[in-house]
Amino acid sequence: MSTIVKICGITTPADGEAAAAAGADAVGLMFYAPSPRYVTVPAAAAIARALPPFIIKVGVFVDAPAELVLQAVAECGLNVLQFHGAETPEYCQSFPVMTIKAFRMKGPETLAELPTYPTSAWLLDAYTPDRHGGTGATFNWELARQAGNLGRPIFLAGGLTPENVGAAIRQVRPYAVDVSSGVEAAPGRKDPVKMRAFVGAAKGALAAA
Repeated sequence: MSTIVKICGITTPADGEAAAAAGADAVGLMFYAPSPRYVTVPAAAAIARALPPFIIKVGVFVDAPAELVLQAVAECGLNVLQFHGAETPEYCQSFPVMTIKAFRMKGPETLAELPTYPTSAWLLDAYTPDRHGGTGATFNWELARQAGNLGRPIFLAGGLTPENVGAAIRQVRPYAVDVSSGVEAAPGRKDPVKMRAFVGAAKGALAAA
């Protein structure tokens, strides 16, 4: 089975349609106001309506009130919730859909945190002290490879581009890869050519291994 591709930070229906046309399996909708990729619930609902029915819709949250999460699930038809803040395991498990907990990988010590979150999957991102993702920075992929032995599907994020995603997949063998800034023309605006190149490189990575 080829690696699942999630394109995160979709901000317009046109970009959502372009991501689907490029072959993405999932799109991420960012409900975190400080992000340049932030969308309101009504805007995200409009994007969701424009997507083909087979595209997985992932809501991305950072320490959000449960009421906002439930509103987004109801109005946007979210299939998966992705949490990037200091959410507790209990909070992550309190919603009626699949969940992903994101971890910013400082080093080997971060691996010990993963099993404390029995979410549906874990997303591994680069660590920066002042941002919760979308930084364009990579981290030591050997840590992600080790995380794959800990019992949950791994979403690999952090600085992935059309140029390096194939190597990342061959080293880590993640369940999925997650890209945002690596396929953008500008923050919050996706580049259809880069999205097609990213999906092609990701889907072909193991065939070329």
